[in-house]
Amino acid sequence: MKTHRPLLLAAAFALLAGCSHAATTTAPAHAAVGAMEPSWSERTDTGSMLSSSSLLGKPVYVNFFASWCPPCNDEASDIEAISKKYAPSGLQVVGVDVMENADKAALFGREHHLTYPLVVDDGTLRNAYQLDGLPVHVFIDADGTVHAIRIGELTRAEMVRNVRAILPSKGPA
Repeated sequence: MKTHRPLLLAAAFALLAGCSHAATTTAPAHAAVGAMEPSWSERTDTGSMLSSSSLLGKPVYVNFFASWCPPCNDEASDIEAISKKYAPSGLQVVGVDVMENADKAALFGREHHLTYPLVVDDGTLRNAYQLDGLPVHVFIDADGTVHAIRIGELTRAEMVRNVRAILPSKGPA
């Protein structure tokens, strides 16, 4: 074992040097509460592009969903109502359809009368947020810092509490 010690020390040093460099970037590869949100650019169900950089300066509520997910369907009307209520306070809601296609995302949006943009994830956001189930709710401050990541179905009151925490003026009650 002693003969491998110099190699292990060299490998550990190289790994630590690499980690210290990664810690200085502004957008990590994976999302974490308290860190800047990962940088991304994806196509919406209507074919336009939406990116994390275009949302900077706004508090953002990202909802990861899939059309086949029962809790995702159950939450959709509450998320739409919250989107409309807090839009005057600057809130931007973004739905992220995980690993489906634009047609399914658009149909989900029509069925639930959604007015906020729906991103069709090609796996980039799923990987960045290390999703292992649905739904997932992400609340991001206006400066791009991830305030909270909530896994699983939320009540409307839980959604509102998280949204109010990222609004500059805490928004309407």
